[in-house]
Amino acid sequence: MPLALFALTIAAYAIGTTEFVIVGLLPTVATDLDITLPMAGLIVSVYALGVTFGAPILTALTGGMNRKSLMLGLMGIFLIGNVVAAISPTYEMLLVARVIAAFAHGVFFSIGATIAADLVPEDRRASAIAMMFMGLTVAIVTGVPLGTFIGQMFGWRATFWGVSLLGLISFVGIAALLPSNLKRSEATSIMEQVRVLGSSRLLIVYGMTALGYGGTFVAFTYLSAILQEITGFAEASVSLILIFYGIAIAIGNVVGGKVANNNPVAALSILFILQAAVLVLFTFTAISPIAAVVTLAALGFLQFANVPGLQLYVVQLAKRHRPGGVDVASALNIAAFNLGIAFGAWIGGQVVSSSLGLGATPWVGAVLVIGALGLTRLSGALDRRDGHALQPAE
Repeated sequence: MPLALFALTIAAYAIGTTEFVIVGLLPTVATDLDITLPMAGLIVSVYALGVTFGAPILTALTGGMNRKSLMLGLMGIFLIGNVVAAISPTYEMLLVARVIAAFAHGVFFSIGATIAADLVPEDRRASAIAMMFMGLTVAIVTGVPLGTFIGQMFGWRATFWGVSLLGLISFVGIAALLPSNLKRSEATSIMEQVRVLGSSRLLIVYGMTALGYGGTFVAFTYLSAILQEITGFAEASVSLILIFYGIAIAIGNVVGGKVANNNPVAALSILFILQAAVLVLFTFTAISPIAAVVTLAALGFLQFANVPGLQLYVVQLAKRHRPGGVDVASALNIAAFNLGIAFGAWIGGQVVSSSLGLGATPWVGAVLVIGALGLTRLSGALDRRDGHALQPAE
């Protein structure tokens, strides 16, 4: 693999770390900035909303730019966002900093996948894309726990300084290693995105994505607080549990891709049932350290297990209903994932601040996942009506 691909992988690692590391630091940030835990939870929501709405618009606006210049610009924006976060004296400035960093996120993965494929021969393109996205997976397994540990030991600002350093290394690597003559892909206009959103069948799947993926984030956003305040773990133990959780996520992502390969609707139905059941179970096991960790292993496995199936299903439906907008449909599903994160984190904040309290976040998340299950069954019924049931993956 070319060295330029490693620069993209490091950048993906930095971006993945900055998106999810805040989950382990919410209690620390809330205490330092003298805000409530639900207000801290909005730090997760605004980042996800920045990706959701910033990525499609910026991708369309920057379609004609030189690829290397664009990637350097994105990492520059990412670096600025994290530096501003590290020096933010107020909650409001921290929110602005997170939105700035989020703008780089969605466009980077959209354009980065294309660049990764262009860096290698045609028969190695899938491997190159997988390698770049491996940076995101490794960030969940190692970057988030390490960033949480640094934030707990030296303050949450130190974590953002660390992520800024990773962004700087990525910037230098891209500047030194990425070719300047990469071909430009055709720009995706806003109108093309609107046409894809006009498909009711695709809108159902986007709803499945937002509810199914976002349901877990009702509780996951406040996982550090749950582990400390309800389960009784010491703050220092949270980062170790997050390593364990991240490994379960990585395994679930791989297994989920295999089980959804031939019939994504059937696989997603089963995964959503299991996900809702485990979230309900976590409501009761959270009070016991051993039972909580065992339940979290199952929850981590299921949190990303539905991702490959959802992405595959969107592509299959787009080929049937919007054959000219398959790439746009796939990119908009990434936006739906982030909309789910934003919505789930916001719902979680409402639950925490209500009379239900922190302990109710898992079962409330389960309600959202059940909504995703209902949409999945509806979409499967429409497939059968149209004669597309049990179609193998293309």
